Amino acid sequence: MLAARPHIEPRRVSGADSVVVSEIYLSLQGESSHQGLLCSFVRLTGCHLRCRWCDSAFAFRGGTRMSVTEVVERVKALGSPRVEVTGGEPLLQPGVYPLMEALLDAGLTVLLETSGAIDVRLVPTGVHKIVDVKCPGSGEADRNDWRCLESLTERDELKFVLASREDYDWAKACIAERALERGPAGLLFSTVHGELSPTTLAEWIIADRLPVRFQLQQHKVLWAPDARGV
Repeated sequence: MLAARPHIEPRRVSGADSVVVSEIYLSLQGESSHQGLLCSFVRLTGCHLRCRWCDSAFAFRGGTRMSVTEVVERVKALGSPRVEVTGGEPLLQPGVYPLMEALLDAGLTVLLETSGAIDVRLVPTGVHKIVDVKCPGSGEADRNDWRCLESLTERDELKFVLASREDYDWAKACIAERALERGPAGLLFSTVHGELSPTTLAEWIIADRLPVRFQLQQHKVLWAPDARGV
């Protein structure tokens, strides 16, 4: 395992009742065990990572500051029973915690897509956490905050995005060394679009009988790989 760089601590700040939003839109959930279901997306601005294969670099900067109330009303108007809060890295913004609480209070199923580089211990109970595990091919594997594993529940999932056989072997070793197959979270394996053949990954998983869920990034199959708002 790579030596970790210092981590950013999660922060709740009194009075933080707004977030900077890159985009809000309605689509189908493209990943996780919720794949294929109607879902609203709230993409927050800002990320401290620079994964080599990032497909949302447009969210690193810019955006519009919105109150939590405004965001919730926009999401409710889209008409989906579930919403994903994503980024960027949404946990960089203290206002994300009251936002997730407000979305839960509105009766929505709330998903959080997070990089795994910020501990998720402050995420409200009831949120479905989808936590990335950064493989070496991302260039950010030393950013993984393994404390995230302590806060995962049976509804949560760990996602490995793989660019190569090296990434696959690293992820397989990670699962074994950290006994993740016995943990409460689902394990997701997907490929970096255009770098690793999905068929090849499927064959590796079958050969090794790994206890993981193979997934495609559905939105990249349905629409252009760099399409926004999908």
